Amino acid sequence: MKRMFCAALAAFLLIPCILGAATEAATAAEKIVIEKVIRDNIGWALTKDRPLLESTMVHDERLFIFNPDSGCTSGWEQFTKGFDFWMDPRFKATGLDIRDLRIEFSPLGDAAWWSCILDDLYEWDGKPGAWKDTRWTGVLEKRDGKWRIVQMHFSFASDKVAAAVKAKLEAALSSSATKKEEK
Repeated sequence: MKRMFCAALAAFLLIPCILGAATEAATAAEKIVIEKVIRDNIGWALTKDRPLLESTMVHDERLFIFNPDSGCTSGWEQFTKGFDFWMDPRFKATGLDIRDLRIEFSPLGDAAWWSCILDDLYEWDGKPGAWKDTRWTGVLEKRDGKWRIVQMHFSFASDKVAAAVKAKLEAALSSSATKKEEK
């Protein structure tokens, strides 16, 4: 009887450890899936694979994006208006880099959020452009067994923006002074 009690107690104490290990494995697998959704949400543009982008997001009024300028995108219908620009042959995505990616889950495991730094490189009509060192955060929900983005926020660190503007102004002033000296 004592042996049976000890065995039952040991099994009871091991159950949380076993469940915890299973939960960690499931979370690690879910993180891989979510990372793919995040990368596909930007990477689709390299091949202009519109269905790939569409598969990463909710298609309803809950979709919300803070853009790096003062604008925002509210709802799937408004978002789809961007395809006129993205699918234009003058727009060409040329590269991307996602770094410092962090993914966390809600306690129920039906929502997740991420943060990272993004470099999104492109050309418009042959002229290069980029979102460099862009802070990108977002929220995903698990709907019908699939992770979908419901909210995103893109921003640029004000100290880096100010430093870039200062460098451009100093370069322009230096160039102007050099031209005056040459005359």
